[in-house]
Amino acid sequence: MKHSATEPEPEAAELLFGDRIDLARRLHSDLVDKGETLGLVGPREIDRLWTRHIINSALLGTLLRGDSLADIGSGAGFPGLVVAIMRPDVHCVLIEPMARRAKWLTDESAALGLTNVEVIRARAEDVPSRVRCHTVTARAVSALKKLVPLAVPLCEPGGELLFLKGHRIDEEIVSARKMLARAPLASFEVVVVGPEWKTEETRIFRATLVPADA
Repeated sequence: MKHSATEPEPEAAELLFGDRIDLARRLHSDLVDKGETLGLVGPREIDRLWTRHIINSALLGTLLRGDSLADIGSGAGFPGLVVAIMRPDVHCVLIEPMARRAKWLTDESAALGLTNVEVIRARAEDVPSRVRCHTVTARAVSALKKLVPLAVPLCEPGGELLFLKGHRIDEEIVSARKMLARAPLASFEVVVVGPEWKTEETRIFRATLVPADA
């Protein structure tokens, strides 16, 4: 179903995607056309796909430092598919347990001509042990208390966890303090990005795992 009043493309889109902007526009268009029908995004989200979902995910992509990424619960492709568009040099493993959403990720990656995407239909805890990436991402999956233990086994020693979070991230950190103290993390912080790209603030929990030789 085509929506007539979708959000105009924000200025931040071209700043973030550069010469990959046409692929981002295609993803936006495909989600407007099919996202609600396929149960990928709710009807209220269609009209704010750019700012709330695509730009939000792209901001995380600006913090990426490794050459491989595992995205837990990719769903409609946030942030994993968006990062794959931004960074063709990064191998992106999109982890999604729901068959309908996993098929969307596979089909859309092919339609966009992305050769750096691998889709795994599984829960994070059931992903094959061969999957170890420099960076593990997640958005709207779970609170830190549950999310960090799911992500650590997918991350290389010395790698990073990058989780898109909301305004209550400080409360999540307090609630997860005991788990965070036990986890093999060298450091963690909350990074605020967005205004420098002429868009609203996005909070990202970033943690670095202890290196193998530590």
